[in-house]
Order: sequence, then C-alpha cells, then structure tokens
Amino acid sequence: MMVNTGMQLISFTCAVTGWIMAIAVTALPQWKVSAFIGSNILTSEIKWEGIWMNCIYQTTGHMQCKTYDSMLALPPDIQAARALMCLAIFMGWLSCTVSCCGMKCTTCAGDDRRAKAGIALSGGVLFILTGLCVLIPVSWTANTVVQDFYNPNVPLMHKRELGQAIYLGWASAVILMISGAVLSSTCPLMERSGRYRRGYIGRSFANSPASAPDPPKPITSNSVPLKEYV
Repeated sequence: MMVNTGMQLISFTCAVTGWIMAIAVTALPQWKVSAFIGSNILTSEIKWEGIWMNCIYQTTGHMQCKTYDSMLALPPDIQAARALMCLAIFMGWLSCTVSCCGMKCTTCAGDDRRAKAGIALSGGVLFILTGLCVLIPVSWTANTVVQDFYNPNVPLMHKRELGQAIYLGWASAVILMISGAVLSSTCPLMERSGRYRRGYIGRSFANSPASAPDPPKPITSNSVPLKEYV
C-alpha cells in the first residue's frame, strides 16, 4: 500500500516536471539555430527561430527578437507546433488536476476506492496524450531541419541546425509518457465481481457462508441450588 502510494507521488512529480518543461519549450526561441558551415567559424551573430518569434543574438551580448507578423504565412510545421504545444499545455494542466483527485494520498472522492482508481487511471492516460502532443511537433520540426540541412538546393545562409528547445522537448515528452504509464499502472485492476486484484484489498462478507447458531446452554447457578417442587 505504501509502496504503491510512493510510486504515485514519484510519477506525479515527474509528470509535473515534464509539463513545466513543455511550457518552457513552447516559449523558447531556440527551435532552429543558424548553422555554422564553411571555413569561417567567426560569426558576429546567431539566429534563433522559434514558433512565436525569431531572435538575433550578437557576440556583444545584445539580442533582438521579433514576433511573426502573419500566422498564415508561417510554414505548416510551425503552425502545427503552435496548436499542438498549446493543446499540450492545456492537457497537462487537466492531467495534473485529474491525477490529484485520484491519488491515494488525497481525500477527493471520499472513500470510494473504485472511483479514485478510475480517476487516477484517467490522469495517467491524459499525461501520455500530453507527451504525444509534445513529441509530434518537436519531431516534425527536427525532421524539417534535417531535410533542409542536407538539401543541396537550400542556400547555406538558410540552413539551420537543431536548437536546445528540440532536445528539451524530446526529454519532456519522454518524461510525460513514462510518468503517465507508471501512474496508470499503480491503479488496481478490477475484477468482474467488483473487487480489486491488487492495491486495495478488503474482506468480502457478502459471499461468506452463514455460520450455524450456537446451541442454547443450560442455565446454571452456583449460588442458589435448584430444587424440584411437586
């Protein structure tokens, strides 16, 4: 019982950490970084491209950022990344709320263990879906960057490399999916009869055989002798 509760707490903490990492990935502009190609490795500026803005970082320490003017003019991978990352943030918040209500260490849903197990299972599944929503746009953007990098028709000045946000997004997706799977596995499995196979174990008195009543005992008294009267 205590081990199962501890696993729930650890998996929930890791899932919340992955959700915070997903929020950071959404805000960071380092999805695409300018590639250093050629013999001249001395560059005066570095270009970052995110899903909301692009930034230019100069060697002097000055940085300028500008948001995209038109959403419809963006590439399909950036548009999909915006929608999926916003969906992932919302689903992560929903997963945290549902999982808190279904954990054993909380008092939500009262003493109904069957309801708490179902709520915790739903929270774990939502965390897995949140990880998929993060994994899809990050992998799509990484695939686009790699294809453009090895495409000879793309000019050298337009080639990009994978930024720090891509690797952080992969880590966030893995943490969310693993934590959701562990949180779902800690929920007890229910049998058809309504009892739990593991986790919540209790005695069932409904199907126990009825015991025969004890026979009546004769009344005896040690203080007053019993006499027969005719």
